[in-house]
Amino acid sequence: MEKIDDPLTQRVIGACIEVHRQLGPGLLESVYEICLCQELVLRGLAFARQLTVPFNYKGLVEGSHRLDLVVEHHVIVEVKSVEALLPIHEAQLTTYLKITTYEVGLLVNFNVPLLRQGLRRLVKSNKKISPSDLPSSNLPVSPL
Repeated sequence: MEKIDDPLTQRVIGACIEVHRQLGPGLLESVYEICLCQELVLRGLAFARQLTVPFNYKGLVEGSHRLDLVVEHHVIVEVKSVEALLPIHEAQLTTYLKITTYEVGLLVNFNVPLLRQGLRRLVKSNKKISPSDLPSSNLPVSPL
């Protein structure tokens, strides 16, 4: 995994690592998502859980997708608990980045011995992210 120079992304990864340390592999995605939400609350990070976003196809706004988590209006977090991350999982997150205004996504597979083996960070553009690029946080903390 590439070196992360985005402080917000580092904080989210730290929260994921703590959840993995406490629970280990082998549970359902929903359990990891709930516990990650609690960890984000404890760290004072605002987030939206199961955020519904519509997609626009040539002017037709139809259907919707649910993003597992969006942290601080900036980072999409896609939670997985699978044997191995597959190209389709990265494609899913890439598509979420494409159809939204979010620039950064984390794909997190908790079903691994060491969490770093299950982390992927995707960036919509090649733009380097600096703290001044992060939006101010007016997003309320979502209740569990």
